Amino acid sequence: MTLFTLAYPPETPAFKQLVLNQVVLALAEDIGSGDLTAQLLPAAQLATASIVVRENAIICGIEWVNTCFKHLDPNVTIDWLVAEGERVHSNQVLCEISGAARALLTAERCALNFLQTLSATATETRKYVDVVAGTKTQILDTRKTIPQLRLAQKYAVTIGGGHNQRLALYDGILIKENHIAAAGSISVVMQQALALAGGAHIQIEVESLDQLEQALDAGATSVLLDNFSIDLLRAAVKINAYRDQTAILEASGGISLDNVLEVAMTGVDRISIGALTKHVHAIDFSMRIGSLIS
Repeated sequence: MTLFTLAYPPETPAFKQLVLNQVVLALAEDIGSGDLTAQLLPAAQLATASIVVRENAIICGIEWVNTCFKHLDPNVTIDWLVAEGERVHSNQVLCEISGAARALLTAERCALNFLQTLSATATETRKYVDVVAGTKTQILDTRKTIPQLRLAQKYAVTIGGGHNQRLALYDGILIKENHIAAAGSISVVMQQALALAGGAHIQIEVESLDQLEQALDAGATSVLLDNFSIDLLRAAVKINAYRDQTAILEASGGISLDNVLEVAMTGVDRISIGALTKHVHAIDFSMRIGSLIS
């Protein structure tokens, strides 16, 4: 099954540029005309520090942390004791840092903000992925992301073991109820989408079994089943299975850790969950200065 992929895979220069752009904006927001408190320390003072996690989590955001510190002190050294995507435990030391004391303290909050948010997204995603392990169903994100952090959060979803839904409006066609209403019918809007797509992915959202039948008749190859009950999801899977050309079925709406396995067991191909990126609980991290270096 075709899935959307990250716009900037981690191994590419574009990914590092994305991280740098986000870090520069975050530091500018926090520092403004200058960090007044950091000026309490001598400019030449060197120090060591460590970052500790205060709860169990999946680590995500190492590149953002590195870039925060290195952007202010190119000579800083950061020794990571864990890897991206690793499961860590409360009170575990994640990395040791050495560099200009002013830079460490100025970059601290921005670095931890990225780390706590991206680790939260990865951690939440892994919970859902673990619950549906053993089924064929894939866990997907949505466009319900924090403004200006969409690509970062979608990256975090992949670190948590999930998959990316379309990245943005330019990255595929998703026909929703308002598009159907404006076009007049499912068959008409599907004809328009197929004529316009030019190879782009097309998905149509339906709210009933009757609409599902109409979408399949109109040539839909990817269907979003919006707020279907468990019984309706099972029925939808059966309807699709009897087609000569089956469509990818995706369940969405009202999905939680309490019911995600039951939804997956209906046989749907995908489950998209907005909570992965919009209801995240920030992971608790702290940075502690270890010693001053003369």
